[in-house]
Amino acid sequence: MRALRAHHRGGPEQLVLEDVPVPVPGADEVLVEVHAAAITLAELTWEETWQTRDGVDRTPTIPSHEVSGVVAAVGDQVTALAAGDEVYGLVDFDRNGAAAEFVTVPASALAAKPARISHVEAAALPLAALTAWQALVDHAELQKGERVLVHGGAGGVGVYGVQIAAALGAHVIATELPGNEALVRDLGAAEFLDFTTQRFDEELSGLDVVLDAVGGDTLARSYAVLRPGGRLVTLSAPPDQAEADRYRLQAVFFIVRPDHDELTHIATSVDDGILRPIVSEVFPLAEGRTAFEHGRGPRRPGKIILAVRPDSTPR
Repeated sequence: MRALRAHHRGGPEQLVLEDVPVPVPGADEVLVEVHAAAITLAELTWEETWQTRDGVDRTPTIPSHEVSGVVAAVGDQVTALAAGDEVYGLVDFDRNGAAAEFVTVPASALAAKPARISHVEAAALPLAALTAWQALVDHAELQKGERVLVHGGAGGVGVYGVQIAAALGAHVIATELPGNEALVRDLGAAEFLDFTTQRFDEELSGLDVVLDAVGGDTLARSYAVLRPGGRLVTLSAPPDQAEADRYRLQAVFFIVRPDHDELTHIATSVDDGILRPIVSEVFPLAEGRTAFEHGRGPRRPGKIILAVRPDSTPR
């Protein structure tokens, strides 16, 4: 099969398209014929990309951990999936990813692909939509009627954070660049703040939840806008617990995990028209290195997708 691989640590310049053996699924795994895969621009900086959790070198490594495709084969212990099933899911970050014609994935990390969208659109969902779901539902336990601030409402996670929060019945406030206001409001934000001209910490207070995927100074200024007992969920770095205690908040940092049941719920939400995937640009697998390089510059909101097979283009 063809796969995009890096033999040495580094950035996109290390990526090469080459022929490699098709992987063999383990007993609890599925071999997926990849139709589309999404890239995360930061993944080439993650330690898990380059070595195992116990420090063993993983190169050559295949990036891209969001996949949509068709089951080609299943391991002996897999009973819920069969060859021919359309699936999508999140590949653990310490495994080879889906920038290839085939990938092996634990069955528990996959779910039935949303029926009403293409493989390209489905590949834009797993990491970002799961992250937003786990942040708002599992960690923040967001309730109907609560006020939630989503930093970077047109960002990779933010576009799903806004949609999920609105679907849960929350009052959604989003920060973003002014050019993205129409999109963020269309996704469900009731209020919009231009972070280039407005300081959210001077205009907001008493919020129930903040979802922060920006970090840095944005995270540092987020504690003060929450009410006592409010919840801060940060995706960029662990929170300052002293600041959280000072403002009497619950503050948590987490890393997204694959989850079959939540992927199923997300797929149902897409098919019901509650949630929609956001795709930035699509590149063929042969231009995978270019896709990573392109992502370094200004781009439209949404995920950059690698279309591995010709039938994966949006409908």
